[in-house]
Amino acid sequence: MQVPLNSFIGVDVSKAELVIATYGQDDCLSVPNECTAILQWLRTLAAGSLLAMESTGRYHQLLANLAAGAGRPVFVLNARDVYFYAKGLGARGKTDRVDARVIARYLAEHHDRLHPYHAPSASQAELEQLLGQRWTIVTKRIALRESLQACGASIAQAASQLDAAFAALLRTIDGRITELIKADPQLHRARTLLQSIVGVGPQSSALLASLLARVPFASSDALVAYSGLDPRANDSGRCRGRRRLSKRGDPALRHQMFMAAMSACHTSTFAATYQALRARGLKTTEALVILARKLMRIAFAVWRSGQPFQAHRVTHNA
Repeated sequence: MQVPLNSFIGVDVSKAELVIATYGQDDCLSVPNECTAILQWLRTLAAGSLLAMESTGRYHQLLANLAAGAGRPVFVLNARDVYFYAKGLGARGKTDRVDARVIARYLAEHHDRLHPYHAPSASQAELEQLLGQRWTIVTKRIALRESLQACGASIAQAASQLDAAFAALLRTIDGRITELIKADPQLHRARTLLQSIVGVGPQSSALLASLLARVPFASSDALVAYSGLDPRANDSGRCRGRRRLSKRGDPALRHQMFMAAMSACHTSTFAATYQALRARGLKTTEALVILARKLMRIAFAVWRSGQPFQAHRVTHNA
């Protein structure tokens, strides 16, 4: 069924306000980014209206949750996709109004292949928030470790105490993540099944269980693509360019699966697979990325089947 052009609404979200554009119209509307104002605006929308916004950390969540709760089809877009789409349109500048119009046009042209947003439960929302916060802490901790490596003895003790504080904070977050997962029988069973995969530990299994419960991936390839571990072709004519990772997905997921591959490559289950990849002339990182993709496909199969990992079924062809 064809959707009227004025049904596509793009929203540029900031901390203080929403700038709203309707496809095909020049005027934009500004609404405070707070519950009462958003609900009042949602009531004015015509039936069948579709909303889209970029993922902006936490600022977009209020609008997304209120719109989904009101039964409005809402889409949370990858900001990177919208950025390159705007570049392709020849956008000469960037303002909130321009961004809102670009989002509305993107929605009008691509809504058929977009997946609508579904508001998570309170426990799911807390779990996702904790997983995101954990990744932020890990990245900041690594950056501080590297920057403080050359510090003098006068501040070495303070740096060590700071690192210990990071470790304590991560333990607290991990404990709360475990509590939330145990309180949900489906998530608890899924995490237990995923941890049966050689190389997949507590953090990787928690991230995968939360993701697979939230997003209905059609195939293991879709899961790999979501992670950004999929190779991006760069061919032209008879020239076969170098493959690089798309890196379009969640960096925390890529990191965790790469670490899982590093662990798995030293085990009897996957050592032969890893060595076969190295024997083909692949570098260490390249081989580990391929092994990470294999682990993700296994995780999808374990999730879909509801059966634990069976090591004897692993094939070592790379």
